[in-house]
Amino acid sequence: MDFSRCVHLCVDMQRMFAEDTDWHVDALADVLPAVEALTAPHPARTVFTRFIPPAKAEEASGSWQGYYQAWPNMLRERLAPEMIELVPSLQRFVPPARVIDKAVYSPWWSGSLHQRLQAEGINTLVITGGETEVCVLSTVMGAIDLGYHVVLPKDAVCSSAAETHVAMLSIYDSRFGIQLTACTTQEVLDQWRS
Repeated sequence: MDFSRCVHLCVDMQRMFAEDTDWHVDALADVLPAVEALTAPHPARTVFTRFIPPAKAEEASGSWQGYYQAWPNMLRERLAPEMIELVPSLQRFVPPARVIDKAVYSPWWSGSLHQRLQAEGINTLVITGGETEVCVLSTVMGAIDLGYHVVLPKDAVCSSAAETHVAMLSIYDSRFGIQLTACTTQEVLDQWRS
């Protein structure tokens, strides 16, 4: 693994997934120490994404309206504003870590993240966060499509659905082995020294 032109891209480690909401992810607490360990040595080379729901379902486009009608308590008109924020133990890294907001699963939608990373000469992404088979999947697939090599520490991604989390980790291993390196947090820490 070459970490000379690498960024840690941490997906949606927010209070609305860590705390008692309709989107609570129990396993987030389990992977948080790994995410912190990967962020601490390289905060300036970390980008956190935040998933930002609309205020009202009608503000969403297309099928997202039906999605938010199914999750009305997660609309910003009902959700406490602080729930959008990163979990407190990650907030301390910002700045120098950067935060980008997104309204969909993928952080690549607007094109601005890719433009910034290309301007910095980045070719490798360590991807962490949640959920393994939703926003992390969208982040990984977009990164691969854009030509990045993905490093996926399997102990630093989480999901609210254990069965599909395990299945998705197997798919990452078996189907994307040339463009994706599945590993552990410790293996990343052992090799990413600068």
